[in-house]
Amino acid sequence: MGKTVKFGEDVEGYDIPVLNEREIRAAAGILFVLMFVAIMIVILKGDFLLLKYAITIFLADILVRVLISPKFAPTLILGRLIVRNQVPEYVGARQKKFAWIIGIVLAATMMILQVIVNAYSPITGLICFICLIFLFFESAFGICLGCKFYPLFFKDKVQYCPGEVCDINDRQEIQKTSWSQIFIVLGFIAFIVLTVLFLNDFYSIPPYDLFGLEN
Repeated sequence: MGKTVKFGEDVEGYDIPVLNEREIRAAAGILFVLMFVAIMIVILKGDFLLLKYAITIFLADILVRVLISPKFAPTLILGRLIVRNQVPEYVGARQKKFAWIIGIVLAATMMILQVIVNAYSPITGLICFICLIFLFFESAFGICLGCKFYPLFFKDKVQYCPGEVCDINDRQEIQKTSWSQIFIVLGFIAFIVLTVLFLNDFYSIPPYDLFGLEN
């Protein structure tokens, strides 16, 4: 039974329990879409129903991860199914557990304020934004923001970070960014700003029905 509820899994070649970063990213993507859609409905329609369900689902899922085992968390199971044909990328379980505990604190606060008290405020808005940022960085970039705080509370060295960022001392040639590339990004930002300044009135005109189907 102890092995069943163990946090993380023993994999040959790794001296600490690990998790599959690929399924974690997939699960983060699932939760991000759910939370993002729910928040957009609140912003556009003022309807909090889906957001309350999303908070409940988020909290329940992350409680299962931390208090029981990640292998029984519904979104991680879905993530495992989605990426089952991809080679696993193993990451240390300790820092992930710490990051998910932060998630529990955020989700529980939202559960109390948004669902139980049934109120909204700048606090709930800020927490929703933080959760979205955490989920987006995990799913899109493979960056666990919660894991960044782990060294502040624990002295043991973080092992097996996503992309081996814990161990890389120097970037490979393909990872380096030249000044010309940076200028291209800055130029693209300038292009976006100029587009908004000069074409906003034109883009703001509502499109007409090309085939007149609504008449």
